[in-house]
Amino acid sequence: MDELISQGLTIIRGMWKHRWMGLLTAWIVAAIGVVIVLAVPDKYEASARIYVDTQSILKPLMSGLAVQPNVDQQVGMLSRTLISRPNIEKLIRMADLDLSTQSKSDQESLIESLTKTLEIKTVGRDNLYILSYRDVSPDKAKRVVQALVSIFVESSLGDTRKDSEVAKKFIDEQIKSYEAKLQEAETRLKEFKLRNLEMQAGEGKGMADQLGSINTQLNQARLELREAENARNSAKSQLDEEKNQSSNLTSRSLLQESTLSIATPEIDARIDAQKRNLDNLLQRFTEQHPDVAGARRMIRELEDLKRREVQQLRKAALANPMPSSGGSNLAAQELGRLLATAEVQVASLRARVGEYEARYRRALELMKTAPQVEAEFAQLNRDYDINKKNYNDLVARRESAALSGDLESAAGVADFRLIDPPRASPKPVAPNRLLLLPMALVAAVAAGMAMSFAISQLRSVFYDPRSLTDSVGLPLLGTVSLILSDEDLASRRSELRKFLGACGVLVLIFTIGMVAFTLMSGRAG
Repeated sequence: MDELISQGLTIIRGMWKHRWMGLLTAWIVAAIGVVIVLAVPDKYEASARIYVDTQSILKPLMSGLAVQPNVDQQVGMLSRTLISRPNIEKLIRMADLDLSTQSKSDQESLIESLTKTLEIKTVGRDNLYILSYRDVSPDKAKRVVQALVSIFVESSLGDTRKDSEVAKKFIDEQIKSYEAKLQEAETRLKEFKLRNLEMQAGEGKGMADQLGSINTQLNQARLELREAENARNSAKSQLDEEKNQSSNLTSRSLLQESTLSIATPEIDARIDAQKRNLDNLLQRFTEQHPDVAGARRMIRELEDLKRREVQQLRKAALANPMPSSGGSNLAAQELGRLLATAEVQVASLRARVGEYEARYRRALELMKTAPQVEAEFAQLNRDYDINKKNYNDLVARRESAALSGDLESAAGVADFRLIDPPRASPKPVAPNRLLLLPMALVAAVAAGMAMSFAISQLRSVFYDPRSLTDSVGLPLLGTVSLILSDEDLASRRSELRKFLGACGVLVLIFTIGMVAFTLMSGRAG
């Protein structure tokens, strides 16, 4: 710490030794600074205020029907990108600034100057913008601001309509593309349905339902075939009995049995009907079901009734034998006709059963390929549904884009209101000489001190024994002190007063100049 203090004192003593050179440098720099500050031309500022109204009564009314862009964001982006090279070139032509440019380099420098000088500021959170520009000519500054206001208003959101048209064109192209995709998907679906007509069941039924329906029809046909075969066999047996009765008229028991056989057709028909009903019930229910038990009980009762009827007829036949065989011939003829009809019915039912069996086998074969066919159909249908949904969405977006364009035409996107027209300030706003003059004085003092320090370093002097010993690295034998006389002390005091007086005169001149400049500025205002 002591060493630092010693070095600082040495530097100060060296600068004090060359104080007059530093003072002279400060006077020169101060004079140059004053000349520069006074030579800087005055600049006048022109400004204008614009309010952008982005609210519209149609916005809430058209909400959900038309696409409404973020106008506040677009206006903010426009204000930040307005000062671009194309707009600056347009501004130069509008404000007739290109008349003063003689070469390409002059035009480039003018563009750079305007780019750095033009300002667009936002006031608060409202859409209030201030456009300003500074120039040595107030009329020129006003023309530049007027041109900038025109560009800001004219270029407002004209690109929005262009964007809307581009969006509509793009959507139309996509709609045409999806129309082609829908046509291709519909063609594939049609070809698939034509290839798999057998797999398609009516009323939304699947292959399992179709197979079950065919199985039910097959079972019903088989039941009817058994009934027809039973009826045919019964008629055939009755006809054989009738023939036996006619060939052996002497056999009374056979005659009575034949008589009994043809004497109970009503009961036989009722028994056959109940058996068919029982078969139908057994296809749907179990043996324990009440309807099945009731049907079996009814059949037993009818069979008991038949046996009782047979006994009565047998007694009647024994009591009244029939001598003639004419009735037997008529019965044989009727039985022959019934047998022929039964044979035809059996043949028809056999054909029906065969057809249903073929259908059932075909349905079983189709069931093996049904999962693959259903998966292919689901894939085709899914692709078609996706394309159709995208197509409908695009059509809706196109209508929304058209409504958005009509909305912009009807109400406008934003309303630009010129709050304060372009106006140039009556007094110059730059440079601030009251600030620059003290800065010039500070710069002069700093230059003087720097000059004194530089000379002290170039012409270094040892002011104490320690610094000399440290520099040469040799032992110091002794020092010689200087004893000043009264005349030397008086001379030094006089020199100090002159130095302080010169410094005071420099500060006084700056102070008087600033006061005079302030008074002159106030009178000019």
